[in-house]
Amino acid sequence: MALGKSRLIFLLMLAFCGVCFGAVYRVGDSNGWTSRGLVDYNEWASTKDFHVNDTLIFTYNNQFHNVTQVTNQDFESCNPTSPVAVYTSGSDTITLERPGNFYFMCGAPGPCQAGQRVEITATLPTPDDSFASPSPTPYGSSPSASHSAVL
Repeated sequence: MALGKSRLIFLLMLAFCGVCFGAVYRVGDSNGWTSRGLVDYNEWASTKDFHVNDTLIFTYNNQFHNVTQVTNQDFESCNPTSPVAVYTSGSDTITLERPGNFYFMCGAPGPCQAGQRVEITATLPTPDDSFASPSPTPYGSSPSASHSAVL
C-alpha cells in the first residue's frame, strides 16, 4: 500500500514539474530583437502561450538597442522616459514572474515607432499545459539562427 501511495505522489510531482519550470522563448526567434522590420513582434507573440515562469531572451546589438519594460500607456505612445526596468546587455533574460501583461520596447529613439515593441500576456500554467502543448524550440537550436549582429 505504501509503495502505491509513493508512486501516486511521484506521478503527481512529475505532472506538476512542467508547471514549475517554464519554457524559454527567444523573442523574434532567429531574427532576435531588431528594428529592421523582419519581425512583427505582436504577431510573433500571438503564436505563443506564455505562462508564469516562462523566460524571454532578448538578443540584440546593444550599441543601438536595449529592452525597456514600460507600462501599457507608455507602450502605446512609445514613451521610454518612465521605465519599469531597462536591460542593456545585448542578451537579456527576463522571467515572467506573475500573470498579466508585460510591455517591452526598444528605448532608443526611433525603433519603437518602427515596430520594435512587444506585448506579452502571461497566464498561470495548468497541469495539462505540460502534456498538451508542444515545447518551444530551445534557444539557439534553430538551424537558421544567425550569429551576426542584430540591428
